[in-house]
Amino acid sequence: MSEASCPISGIRSQLGRGCPASQRKGPRGCAFAAFQPNAGGSTMFADDPAEIQRLHEQERRTINEMLMPKAYPKEVTKSLKNADELNPPDDDVLAIALGAPARSVLARAEQIGPRTGWKDGYLSSTHGFCPPDPSDAPVALRATPGRVWSDLCERMPGVVARGNMRNAILALPLVHGTADVIPDRALWAATVCLGILASVYRYEERNDGNDGITVAPPPGTFRGLTGDEDDEEPETKGIPRNIAIPLRQVCTRMGRPLPHLTQFDVSIYNYKIRDPTSVHPYVARSENMDLRWPVFNDRGEAMFLLCMAEVHGAFVPGVELLTRCQEAVMNRDTEGLIQELVKLKAVIDQLAFVFHKISVNPNSGENFANPVEWGQRYAKFSAPLSKRVPALSGLALPLFLTMDAFLGRTKYTSFLGAEAVHLRRWLPMNIRAFIAAIENHYQVPNYVKEVNDPRLNGVLEGLVESYAGERGFMGTHRYKVYGFLEVVAKTGRTETNGNAGATDSVGRPWEEVHKTLSESMIERLDPYRGKLSVQPHEMRGTFEECRFKARILERANIDNDPTRATGMVTFDLQGTGITFQPGDRLAIMPMNTRQEVIKVAAALGVEDMMDTIVPVENGSEWARFTKHLNQVSRSSIGLTVGDILKRGHLAPLTKDFVMAFHLALRASSRTVLKLLSTEEWPIRASLGDLLQKAIMDVPSAVWDQAFSLSDLSWLSKLIPLEVPRTYSISNYSGELLPSMIDLTISRVEMKPSPLLEPAKDALPSYGVSSGFLNPNPQIMPCDHLDDDEVLIGLSRPINFQLPSSTTVPIAMFAGGSGIAPFRGFWQSRVANGIGRNVLFMGTQSRDKFLYEHELRGLVQEGSLELYTAFSRDRRGLLFDPSTRELIERDMDPRYIDATIVEQGRLVSELVMSKNQGGLGGHLYICGSVSVYETVMSGIRAAIYKYQAATKSSADALLATAFAERRFMLDIFMTPRPISFTMPTISLADLAKHTGHRKGSRMWIGVHGGVYDVTDFLDIHPGGTLIVAASAGLDATKTFDDLAHTSNPEVSSLLSKYFIGHLQQKPELQRLPEISQLYDVWHQYLRTSVESLTTLYFEANNIMEDSKVWFSGGLFNIGGVRKFYQFQSRLMQNGFSTLFGAQLQEIYLKLSFTLANSGAPNVRLPDIIGTITRAQSSPDSTTAAKEIANVGQFVCNASGSAQFHENGILRYAQTCTEMDIAFLEQIRDEICTGMDAFGIFTSASEETTTAGKQMRLAAFLLSVLERIAKRLESFYGSLAGESMYRPELELNPARSRWNNLRRKIRDGSFFVLAHTLEFSFKGSEDDNGLEDPAAYFRSNRNRTATRAAEVDFTDIFQQAQRALQRADVHSKQQQQQQQKGRAAAHDRAVPAEPIRRRLADNHTARASQKANAPSSFEAGEQRGALSRMTAFIDSNRAAINRLSRLPPGLDIEQLMADYASVGGGRGANASGAEVPALMGGPVLSPPASDTSSQRTRSSSQASSTASSGRAAAARAHAHAQIAASAGAVPDMPPPPAPPKDDGLQRRRGPSAAVAPDMLAPTGSTTAALRRAPTLPSSPRASRVGSASGAAPSVAGSVKSNASVAVMPAGLNTRKGLRQDGVVEGRNVNVGLRGLR
Repeated sequence: MSEASCPISGIRSQLGRGCPASQRKGPRGCAFAAFQPNAGGSTMFADDPAEIQRLHEQERRTINEMLMPKAYPKEVTKSLKNADELNPPDDDVLAIALGAPARSVLARAEQIGPRTGWKDGYLSSTHGFCPPDPSDAPVALRATPGRVWSDLCERMPGVVARGNMRNAILALPLVHGTADVIPDRALWAATVCLGILASVYRYEERNDGNDGITVAPPPGTFRGLTGDEDDEEPETKGIPRNIAIPLRQVCTRMGRPLPHLTQFDVSIYNYKIRDPTSVHPYVARSENMDLRWPVFNDRGEAMFLLCMAEVHGAFVPGVELLTRCQEAVMNRDTEGLIQELVKLKAVIDQLAFVFHKISVNPNSGENFANPVEWGQRYAKFSAPLSKRVPALSGLALPLFLTMDAFLGRTKYTSFLGAEAVHLRRWLPMNIRAFIAAIENHYQVPNYVKEVNDPRLNGVLEGLVESYAGERGFMGTHRYKVYGFLEVVAKTGRTETNGNAGATDSVGRPWEEVHKTLSESMIERLDPYRGKLSVQPHEMRGTFEECRFKARILERANIDNDPTRATGMVTFDLQGTGITFQPGDRLAIMPMNTRQEVIKVAAALGVEDMMDTIVPVENGSEWARFTKHLNQVSRSSIGLTVGDILKRGHLAPLTKDFVMAFHLALRASSRTVLKLLSTEEWPIRASLGDLLQKAIMDVPSAVWDQAFSLSDLSWLSKLIPLEVPRTYSISNYSGELLPSMIDLTISRVEMKPSPLLEPAKDALPSYGVSSGFLNPNPQIMPCDHLDDDEVLIGLSRPINFQLPSSTTVPIAMFAGGSGIAPFRGFWQSRVANGIGRNVLFMGTQSRDKFLYEHELRGLVQEGSLELYTAFSRDRRGLLFDPSTRELIERDMDPRYIDATIVEQGRLVSELVMSKNQGGLGGHLYICGSVSVYETVMSGIRAAIYKYQAATKSSADALLATAFAERRFMLDIFMTPRPISFTMPTISLADLAKHTGHRKGSRMWIGVHGGVYDVTDFLDIHPGGTLIVAASAGLDATKTFDDLAHTSNPEVSSLLSKYFIGHLQQKPELQRLPEISQLYDVWHQYLRTSVESLTTLYFEANNIMEDSKVWFSGGLFNIGGVRKFYQFQSRLMQNGFSTLFGAQLQEIYLKLSFTLANSGAPNVRLPDIIGTITRAQSSPDSTTAAKEIANVGQFVCNASGSAQFHENGILRYAQTCTEMDIAFLEQIRDEICTGMDAFGIFTSASEETTTAGKQMRLAAFLLSVLERIAKRLESFYGSLAGESMYRPELELNPARSRWNNLRRKIRDGSFFVLAHTLEFSFKGSEDDNGLEDPAAYFRSNRNRTATRAAEVDFTDIFQQAQRALQRADVHSKQQQQQQQKGRAAAHDRAVPAEPIRRRLADNHTARASQKANAPSSFEAGEQRGALSRMTAFIDSNRAAINRLSRLPPGLDIEQLMADYASVGGGRGANASGAEVPALMGGPVLSPPASDTSSQRTRSSSQASSTASSGRAAAARAHAHAQIAASAGAVPDMPPPPAPPKDDGLQRRRGPSAAVAPDMLAPTGSTTAALRRAPTLPSSPRASRVGSASGAAPSVAGSVKSNASVAVMPAGLNTRKGLRQDGVVEGRNVNVGLRGLR
């Protein structure tokens, strides 16, 4: 317990002075001193024994004396019939007996913690949840034998970089974690060190070059404490006993039932302070901290963990404030509660800024957190030691669980809600007790509701919004995660921290996590918002943000303009409870002026019905607004006609708005038709103007029917609700609760549109909101709307706030009304700071110089440096240093950029960071887009003139300032009409502008427009990677999810980069097949663009970041591991998103279109066979072997890597460049196909629709054939590269010797000593011999094989096998779940759905092989499989006819045999991973009836021999690597082929061969027995048999040859002549004739 000062008054006690608070507040006395854990102990008020005794006697009076010191007067008791209420409630009795529960917990923790090493958890009023001294436990650990753990942790990044971590751990001595070895004071440090060592050992085991070389631990390494047997507990299984034993011992002493590492271990308790004297605004800031024990020592790891620690550093006062709030409730002290809640809100307000320090902008210096690096390294390291222990999730941090309890969260039904309940059980005991005390006693929300004080309601509302609101801490976190995870998920990470497993079913985890976090936010907001019908991000920019009501107090002139074009508007905040800080904005729901309301009411005939209630449709926006208005007003009334006309959108006229009236009037108005013919929208006119014109040319009967006065429900349907506007707050208040708020409003004035033929003397049109807030005093001197309360709300832009330090210099650049936020800035800085304040002000003339009187005073005081520019006035102002006055001087008119260049040295010094030798100032620009451009031009010119030698280096300095968030923008503009005559840009053109190559342009599509954002990248606050993730794509959904659509700043800046309209989907409603083809081809194009951009992220990170390859001047094995995982994943999955299920889906649909065209014997290119042959080719084998050789260096025995440094670097550079060039080629081919749809729709009518469809399908099929051939060429180029290039090394001779030694070890050096045997092999007989003629046949048909053709039956059965493999995996997943349920039943556990926890997801993520497909790739595959299933279901009859199935075998029965479990076929509804179609593992089918099996033909056997040799060679390459580790598994020989008796049999189960189909059952089996024999395709079987040559070596790089992937053929084929040449017609035509 702190004895420094009284927690109520804050006054330090002095001997003999009694209570520092002067008096006891409330009937319960001093809550802080009421309970002492140890009677007779020292108190916080005095040290004198007599004083202590007197205080104890006073505080230990009886409860009766405290609560009922005297009898109630007769006036109170006389009229009571029931006297129960005279007795104090139980809470009051408990308060007197124990004091505030939170205070009791806090006092106990502070008293016992220092003596016990804080084993129950760090908790104190002075340090919150942080350690009082972060170095205390580590220093204590160094003084014990446990220092060997901390020593290894200190050098861990270097050891990990050398690839020697496991050997270093195995070399540690066994040091026990018992009390006689490790004292309590060192326990936290020991727990963190041992937990990190255990986790990194697991990480190294799973990421060691894919088991290329393994570490052989000595015998007994994994024995338990007794030494009798190996430790089999999941948490410590496989972890050396010299770590596992002490870890279990220290965790037991820490009160942890199972050994584990927590998120607060690696963040809150794993930092060290750089400068303890840097205390503003608090000590524990990320820029003032370093990780004590980093694992990889990259900035991604550091920024995530340090920011988690920083939020708790910022929250240090929060623990004491929460306790004081509870005491205020206990004492029923409303004023005291308001004071503490305002302070608590100020603390919570800081948290959102902490998250923004994590930057994905490469120019942001130490704040740069590379998502690619983080997702592939630290995210995998952070997996829990088992599924039973808590996951390393930020959800487990004490701050969030405590605030949830304090704000009265009651719902925990979402995934993250249930996880929060689970994680709370694993918190340290002190923190659990504190949360329970806050949650269960004297709840603040309940007290606020009971008291119903509007100020208290407002303060609590502000606190809720600051913590859980859309613009608060939780909303900021959600948006930060979205962009970061999008890059992470696309670059290899297979799981996400915050998902429920649902991401596996969609493959876009960033969107799923966004949804999951939204659900958690809704639960937090539920006690205050009720049931929300929209997602939190959909509330941005809507009336939902305006939760207060206020009146306008005054409209004042702030310049010499008589029309008051810009004026100051003051709102009365008395009783609202609103608090704000400089930079905040006020959201306002504007009202339409009286003139506009009258015009509309007169035309509609509702002048006398203004108070009539209007019925609104349930679920509509007006219905939600009615509910919202009633909540704010605390009433229950409906909307009237006047409400809708005042609050509805009346101007300007949008196309949808006018079209709605056009339909209502049944196209009878010439005025409306005239407006609809315009090409520029919106139209500068109001609804009143339109109706006044339209009523003249519409028949009265039509008008009366459209606008019936007997039923007004049409009114709310035709007139939409207006949206709020936001304005920068222009004042600063030092009051606890500000009494007023000032806005600087510039009135927008527009000329009426000539389309409505306005009168010559017509009044100008004003902006809806600016005209309402700041009307022209010469036209409307008194506005009747002043008496109406206005809906307002607070909005906080994270990217426009004053620096946390008051000493940092700031420069403000304002144009006109852009001075609005800066008035609050300079008022705050003058009141609280001593930093330098510089203002650059640009305006038209001296008459429009805003706040001149106030600015002159600040300049004279020396508080502000002012530089002005007047663009239309020669009366300039200059600062006179001698008189400290602004003096007027005649000068040429100029813009603000000239003033900036004039003061260029100062400006350039402010732009440059302190590391660059500059002042490190914060710079702010506020104004229109044109002001922004002018200011930026001046700043660039100033830097170029005084600091930079080139313009590119000047831009680099600016980019650094933006990345470090020292350059902040508040840009606004009035929406301008957009012409529909702008150029139309196709999806193909958009896709070709991804900007990934240096010097190329980057385009994005948003809501039908295309924008060139190349020049915006450097100033984007979220970083270049976030924008680049949407490059070349229609990013509308991303914009909507991130609420950019309703953000005026984004809209304003985006309009600057508009270059054209995005081409929309052609009108194909009458052609459903072509419409479906368009959709699937568009999705294929999108996938190719996303694959290209995200692959470039990885490749760029691998090749351009020197830290990846070198650490401490030595070669970094981490770089080798990164490249190995990257390239092996591509080789393993064969670019699965492009050559997997999506391609097969398109192939199936195109083939169906051609086969269904009516042409006989249609022969189609064997595209799937071409792809599979490419992946089974010798080139692919060679490339896979070389990648496997790279894996040899990713291990502990990696010393030989240093002899091949340059060769590895050269090989990595070449491979990644080939990867990127290959994907560029694929994208360009798909773009060609995309353009074909445009040609199709514009083709002449002379060609029949059927003919055009067939030619389009044939052309797209030829595009797919070219794509497949590109894959062959890619493998050929890749096979020609090698990393063994001794001539490139610094010591070529030693490199050659190491290469020779490697060949001797793997046996390849002695290849010439092997006997060369030659034999003819033909068709297999009972002894396994083959036909000799097969050798010549395979050579003669080699050319024909490359141009293999198949019919639709082959293609359809390929699709069936793809669906079957997914179904088998789904069934196995369900069987595992059923086993889990059965086990639970055996334990007498109630049968409930098995729900995955974060620990399950994290463990699954870490156990994934490095070359496993990313969740994005797997999701794309599942989506394609699901669509294929739907396509087959909807075309069963035609497919049954076209595939020529045997009589009696029905497609519906066949598909029933392939039905998936628990969801659509091909889609894994359970969320489990579906095997990749291209190169993924193949599951064995269940055993089937041998009577229905089919044997391969002789041609099949011959092709098996050919491709089997390639697969065997590849298997030998993998076996070499595994053999070097002594871990080659037994490889069973291939099963003996069945006897060739002319019958077709189904192959038996094989671990490496995909089955033709599942075992048929029922009527299907009978039909097969009756069916005639169907000949098989020799070319197709050649491909299929290649996959069965050799099983994959466990843990090695799985070559494509050893895995059966979408094998072509093995199905029916007709028209084979004796010479093996295909008869029939090859449909492979271009688009000639389409025009």
